[in-house]
Amino acid sequence: CEFICPAELSPSEREAVEEVAQRAFTALGCRDFARVDIRLSPEGVPYVLEVNTLPGMTEMSTFPRMAAAAGISYGELVDRLVRRALSRLPNSHRLG
Repeated sequence: CEFICPAELSPSEREAVEEVAQRAFTALGCRDFARVDIRLSPEGVPYVLEVNTLPGMTEMSTFPRMAAAAGISYGELVDRLVRRALSRLPNSHRLG
């Protein structure tokens, strides 16, 4: 299967895919980030194949490549993830 990013979708397909991805993310209790793999039927109906809560994080992995397509650099992506995780720690456990 070829990785195309950003996906070549119509506005209505993009909206449907985003909604299904967000619903899957929420239904599974995900937090911070996950990669939701979706395929469209020939009729344009999105189907969730997998929700990966630990997607690859090398600069060439699909998750950072998707972030880059959205204008988020690798460094900024890592910074955002670390900041979100740290925001859940009590102040007494935070690093200097």
